[in-house]
Amino acid sequence: LSSFPPAGPSSYTVGTMSERFDCHYCRDPLHGKKYVQKEGRHCCVKCFEKFCANTCIECKKPIGADAKELHFKNRYWHDNCFRCFKCYTSLVNEPFMLKENNKVWCSSCSSTEGANKCKGCFKAIIAGDQNVEYKKSFWHKECFTCSQCKQVIGTGSFFPKGDDIYCVSCHEHKFAKLCFKCKKAITSGGITYQEQPWHSECFVCTGCSKQIGGKRFTAVDDQYYCVDCYKTFVAKKCVGCKNPITGFGRGSTVVSHEGQSWHDYCFKCTKCSRPLANRRFVYHNEQIYCADCPHRL
Repeated sequence: LSSFPPAGPSSYTVGTMSERFDCHYCRDPLHGKKYVQKEGRHCCVKCFEKFCANTCIECKKPIGADAKELHFKNRYWHDNCFRCFKCYTSLVNEPFMLKENNKVWCSSCSSTEGANKCKGCFKAIIAGDQNVEYKKSFWHKECFTCSQCKQVIGTGSFFPKGDDIYCVSCHEHKFAKLCFKCKKAITSGGITYQEQPWHSECFVCTGCSKQIGGKRFTAVDDQYYCVDCYKTFVAKKCVGCKNPITGFGRGSTVVSHEGQSWHDYCFKCTKCSRPLANRRFVYHNEQIYCADCPHRL
């Protein structure tokens, strides 16, 4: 940036002629008249403006003897023409910058020219301003506000929704699903079971409280059990092998009779070991037999 020293003519003198001189150009007598002396020559005011005066680079008119002239790097301006190209603020005795096409800019406009524009207030974001960038758009930090409550989000967490931006609280209230168990908003992640949303940390085994989202589990009377807890606390024990009947993997088919249960592969004749699942059998003295073996007892 540059600035001017006190303005004023520096290459000529203006006064009233007390001696007998004629205008160097038109030869009119100057005695008792206002004149200009430049480079050792005396001329009337009219001829000065016609032949000698500098031309204002802004308005293209001559800078008369009575006008205040400003000059910088062999360029000249009327003092009232020396204004910011963009905002028209007078730059007399103010910092300025000379740019292309001999246009002068104030320090403020020079710093904002080409700067990113705030999407909130549409003003320039100048160097040093705290700002927020999201999807190639920019905001002043104080302009980045919630579309619902209008509170400043700044550099805090937020949720985009179309062209709107929401703070965490407003997004939860307006859009977030509520966990089926704790009834609080699910802001990220979560799981769905039977069309009901859950926090991952709320969908846990009734027995051991470990998270079971994405894992094998069994639901019993609105209670959820991991495989191990189901075997230990819930599953019926097979009369044949004495192990839990889980319904997982081999033996997922259960055979029940008079309050007792068997894996399908354990339900076999006590005497000949013939598999009896989906076949006729005889129940005698709490034992299972095929239809032929009771006659051989």
